[in-house]
Amino acid sequence: MRIWDVHPGYLNRQSLLGEHRELHAVVTIIEEGKSGYANHPETRRWRGFGWALRMRHALLACEMALRGYSDRSPVSSESRRGAWPTLYVDPPARQFELLAAKYAGREQGRISLPRSAQQLWSHHKYSVLARNVREYQSIGREVASKSVGFAELAARLIELLRVKPQETGIRNAAQHMWGYVSGAAASDHRSASNAEVDSTGRSALRPLLDAIAERAYACGETYLLHSTALSELSAWLPDERSPGRDE
Repeated sequence: MRIWDVHPGYLNRQSLLGEHRELHAVVTIIEEGKSGYANHPETRRWRGFGWALRMRHALLACEMALRGYSDRSPVSSESRRGAWPTLYVDPPARQFELLAAKYAGREQGRISLPRSAQQLWSHHKYSVLARNVREYQSIGREVASKSVGFAELAARLIELLRVKPQETGIRNAAQHMWGYVSGAAASDHRSASNAEVDSTGRSALRPLLDAIAERAYACGETYLLHSTALSELSAWLPDERSPGRDE
């Protein structure tokens, strides 16, 4: 049984869908008092963190949707809203090592496993920009000067991405991401140029994020395809994602 802490984009299809099933198993064990795996380290560390389980599930569901799968089994737990477990079964840097060993010679995740702090930072830049511009600038300087190590950065990024981004932050990051694909041809789906607008005349965020992902795939924009923000920002929006393919 495993609930990862690293971004779901690093998981291959089997691991992504496997974690989705195991997260539901943990929720059932905790909420229904099931005895099986009740003392497993994953169950123990998530006990009492219903809201965090719901958010991890939302992150998985958005990554699944990006890859063409849909989730039809929502998690509604709300205990300790805003709080995440402070313990790891394995620290974040070790989780990357485990995935590298697990995926050797096998299917990889959407995001390539990072081999350096520089690669790790490049994957997370827009997710951090959506939350804290000063932290984004600070980490950028630290990575450039090589004053932060991989393990420290991995743990720091996990904690940063557990903070809910404000709408203005999501919009700022999305506009930066849109710059990479704004010139790409739109497919048959709705693009950001004709997306729904809100009462202020701004493009609604979900259609904009969907259009960015759509065009990133269409034009093979690797930098965005290896970005955590491509799926995780949608998890913090209130409305449901459109259904894709059933698991």
